[in-house]
Amino acid sequence: MCKYPNRHHPAEMSQETPCIAVCMIDPKSSLCFGCGRTLPEIARWHRMDRAERRAVMAELAARMTSAGLTPPKVAARTTPD
Repeated sequence: MCKYPNRHHPAEMSQETPCIAVCMIDPKSSLCFGCGRTLPEIARWHRMDRAERRAVMAELAARMTSAGLTPPKVAARTTPD
């Protein structure tokens, strides 16, 4: 669990996020350097259902690699099925 949990989001979202607290957007690809999400994805993350979040997370490493960014070595936190 995150050392500093965000009290403004549901606990379910906090446990299922690719965020690694490196929140900077690459100006060329419009992807976050830390997690690979776009700003619209980050903004609506708490409103996505579990299936949609997992679908986005499944794409992150490939999209970062395609954009020339290095995907983080830290695995995304997920809740068990």
